[in-house]
Amino acid sequence: MKIKSLSFGSIVIDGKKFNEDIVIEKGEIKIRNKNASRKYKKNYGHTPLTIEENIPWDCQTLVIAKGFYGALPIAKDVLKEAEKRKVEIKIVKTEQLKELFESFDISKTNFLIHLTC
Repeated sequence: MKIKSLSFGSIVIDGKKFNEDIVIEKGEIKIRNKNASRKYKKNYGHTPLTIEENIPWDCQTLVIAKGFYGALPIAKDVLKEAEKRKVEIKIVKTEQLKELFESFDISKTNFLIHLTC
C-alpha cells in the first residue's frame, strides 16, 4: 500500500481517493463509522474516537492519525482498552502519516485516519 497524496480532507491510497475518515484493517480500507461516538461531541467539541466505535484491535500496533492539526479527541477508554489488549498505540498528526506510512508492517499494523482538523 502506498499513499500517493495526502491533504486536508483527502487521501489517495493505491490510486483510490477518500474524502472521509478511514480505517485500514489488515490492508483493507473502510470508511470510519463515527456514529457511535457522535453523542460525545458536546463533551469534546468535536466527535471523538471512543471505545464504542468499531476499532480495528486485531493488530500489534494501531496508528491513530488524529488530524492535520492533531485535533481529534481520543477518549481515555480507547487507550485503556489498547493497554488491556496489548496493542501498541502510535498517535501522529495526519500530515506526518505519508512519511511514516511505509515504515509500518501492514500485516501487523492497523490505521485509523482522521482527514481534517
